[in-house]
Amino acid sequence: MKAIVQDRYGSSDGLVLREVDKPAPAAGEVLVRVHAAAVNARDWHVMRGDPYLARLAMPSVFGLSGPKRQIRGSDVAGRVEAVGGGVTRFRPGDEVYGDAGDLDGAFAEYVCVPDGQLEHKPVNLTFEQAAAVPLAGCTALVGLRDVGRVTTGQRLLVNGASGGVGTFAVQIAKAFGAEVTGVCSTRNVELVRSLGADHVLDYTREDFSRDGQRYDMVFDLVANRSLADLRRALTPTGLLLLSGGGVSRNGRPHVTGPMGLQIKAQVASRFVRHRLTSLMGMSPKAEQLATLRELIEAGKVLPALDRTFPLAQVPEAIRYLEVEHARAKVVITV
Repeated sequence: MKAIVQDRYGSSDGLVLREVDKPAPAAGEVLVRVHAAAVNARDWHVMRGDPYLARLAMPSVFGLSGPKRQIRGSDVAGRVEAVGGGVTRFRPGDEVYGDAGDLDGAFAEYVCVPDGQLEHKPVNLTFEQAAAVPLAGCTALVGLRDVGRVTTGQRLLVNGASGGVGTFAVQIAKAFGAEVTGVCSTRNVELVRSLGADHVLDYTREDFSRDGQRYDMVFDLVANRSLADLRRALTPTGLLLLSGGGVSRNGRPHVTGPMGLQIKAQVASRFVRHRLTSLMGMSPKAEQLATLRELIEAGKVLPALDRTFPLAQVPEAIRYLEVEHARAKVVITV
């Protein structure tokens, strides 16, 4: 089969289209014939080995000189080709979506996905739309439902509302009844407004940390503001949730990257009244994917796509994510 393969850490120039052996599902795995896969900042971080700290913190993903797995890509949508021992929820021909997680390998014609990280595809989505959901959608869902426990009437600010996770966070928060303020650049104001945000702030013109507004929760997806700035936007008992932080703009791995702000938050949480926490190492689960499918089929959430690229152009897709400030989701068609 054809796959995008990486031998060692570096830029997207090191990603090559190559013929490799078709994988076979082990017990508890499902072999999926890939129709579409999504590009995430996670793929960029693994490709670069960025940040250096992650090579120690996530040994199942990162090696010292190269990734544990040669084929990049985790989010996937396609049809079941075969199932491994013990798998009873799926059969060949089922349309599914999910995340290969630490196995990676979605930038290929076939990929094995753990049974617990796969779910039936929403019936009202194309494969391209469905591939955009797993990691970003589950990160937003877990942050809002499980950590933030967002309920009707709460005031929520999403910093990075036009990104992959942000576009889902705005819609899921609205589905939970929150009053949502989205922060984005000028060119993305209309996109965020179309997702249902009650208020949209253009960060080139307005500073949410100094406008006097206070929120029950700030969901920061950019990691470009200090803890002091982010806390200033919270109510006295508000929650600051940190996740992600995008990609480096100089192409070089950092020592801590966005993990630096998350580590500072963990330390500071011992000394301040605000609740400070972070989401690290998210892996979509079947239950979360099922909840997202229900929201999508009910018309409450819809993936927002920026661009699609064919499999052979994965290097270009990742470069686009790196340097062009891609909004919403970038998807690979196979």
